[in-house]
Amino acid sequence: MILVSHPTGNEFSREAIRALNDAGLLSEFWTSVSWNERHPLNRVLPRSVSSELGRRSFSHIGRNQLHCHPWVEVGRLTAQKLNLPRVLRHETGIFCVDAVYQSLDARVAARLCETDGVRGVYAYEDGALSTFRVARQLGIKAIYELPIGYWKRYRELMREEAILQPDWAVTLQGRGDSDEKLRRKDEELALATHIVVPSDFVSETLQSAGPLEARITVLPYGAPPLQRVAPKERCPGSGRLKVLFVGGLSQRKGVSYLVDAVSKLGSQVEFTLIGKRVAECPALDAALQRHRWIPTLPHPAILEEMSRHDVMVLPSLFEGCALVVLESMSQGVPVIATPNTGGTHFISDGEDGFIVPIRDTEAIVEKLVLLMGDRDRLAALGRAAKRKAEQHSWKYYRERFAAIVRQAIAAEAPIQFPPAPSHFEARA
Repeated sequence: MILVSHPTGNEFSREAIRALNDAGLLSEFWTSVSWNERHPLNRVLPRSVSSELGRRSFSHIGRNQLHCHPWVEVGRLTAQKLNLPRVLRHETGIFCVDAVYQSLDARVAARLCETDGVRGVYAYEDGALSTFRVARQLGIKAIYELPIGYWKRYRELMREEAILQPDWAVTLQGRGDSDEKLRRKDEELALATHIVVPSDFVSETLQSAGPLEARITVLPYGAPPLQRVAPKERCPGSGRLKVLFVGGLSQRKGVSYLVDAVSKLGSQVEFTLIGKRVAECPALDAALQRHRWIPTLPHPAILEEMSRHDVMVLPSLFEGCALVVLESMSQGVPVIATPNTGGTHFISDGEDGFIVPIRDTEAIVEKLVLLMGDRDRLAALGRAAKRKAEQHSWKYYRERFAAIVRQAIAAEAPIQFPPAPSHFEARA
């Protein structure tokens, strides 16, 4: 049986615990905060609040399997609402994100000493060290998920980017991680008996981590249910090309290159950005004033907004496996993405979207001009994108995830899945 921990229960961790539960492998899931969607308060709370709390609902597993360690996360959420930056300060604030991860990690490590029958633990970057130390002592398998590329490669790319795009450098988060935090990351990797990553890009960045004992398995994430009927507002056959970006407004996402591409096309495109600002940045603010900007939306509303656009562009420099790529494709909207998004697992270049190099404004312009001038091709790409997303459903992901974990616990040879449509791969 497997014990899983994740402080916030994001989408891919939710699918992971669902996969294990469906396969009869889930012992316990530990998180910070959980919300019961059947609670009477849901009827009277504002829709925005109930929607936000709904992201912390885990109704797909049994209540006896769900365990919470809420206090630090409650403090963090409260401090955000009250605008108390000192207690949220990176790494040092008592209610910072690192404190949330480490507090839950310590509680899960203690739990391993209290319970019997756990054969493996599954934990995520920055929230696994204490758990893995105890697992090593108890002879329990330690399975680690690294959702985004390895930190050394990130620092190299961001150092280059700060020189290339100095006006956007303030948005490059994570460059100030302490040596202690980086040491913790490396120890987590060293203690893992199996490492799961969501893309070849993440796997390749681990080459700079040096020799690792753990087997590395590549398993891309999945797509939501398909959009069956396009909203009336979308009309891909005429008018300005509707271009969309979804993600944090950081230069890690390559935002400046997309903004420059859109600027070159002027009134020929209608550009929408969905995402939160991560820092005060005059260059970004100027772009947000020129274009349509939506800071945040509930997930269903994001999918609906995607379906109203002609193409989504994600020119990221550093990702893991960007969920928005498959989400957009599931709505029949093709994507222009870089290899560093994990998009090569889903996008067949020129058939259901396009892969462009990082930091290449002209390549983005070229693809947008092509789509503006050939609306039949645009429609065909959208249909193909939807078919591809259907092949990479979350159901497909869950089946393979459960098999991977079962194999990792048994320490067997890698499972040989049939080829296509997945890019499942294991490396020693």
